[in-house]
Amino acid sequence: MAIKKPKTNWTMLIAFIILCNLAGLIGSIFTFPAITGWYATLSKPVFSPPNWVFGPVWTTLYFLMGISGYLIWQKGFKKRPVRAALALFGAQLFLNALWSILFFGLQSPLYGLVCILFLWAFIALTIRSFYAINRTAAYLLVPYIAWVSFAAVLNFAIWAIN
Repeated sequence: MAIKKPKTNWTMLIAFIILCNLAGLIGSIFTFPAITGWYATLSKPVFSPPNWVFGPVWTTLYFLMGISGYLIWQKGFKKRPVRAALALFGAQLFLNALWSILFFGLQSPLYGLVCILFLWAFIALTIRSFYAINRTAAYLLVPYIAWVSFAAVLNFAIWAIN
């Protein structure tokens, strides 16, 4: 007996990708004005990437996050583990947008650092919960936690030297 693969719900897949990119859009409202202003005046560590790197990296990560969230939703939103996993996903998405508001909007590397530590923890919890439901969905979040790990180190360094 062949395993029946679920049919792709393109509307929901696109909705998840858009939802994740909305977190990025919200963050960019606070980020873009600060890049050439406040952020440009900060001392940064030698490992700080050029500003142009962030856009393509985050666009790719939001795309992968959207696919990941969709793969979990596809397993059945009526199932309690799926709803719990998507609640964690939503929480980390909220923290993702909040980081930009705190770091760039409030111009606070300290508040950003506190937020990014919570963000990292919620991404880790999301990966763990996704892994129990769909391993591919969990693996799609690995580049995200890797980048946020780097961003946390960068955030700490900016806070420490400023």
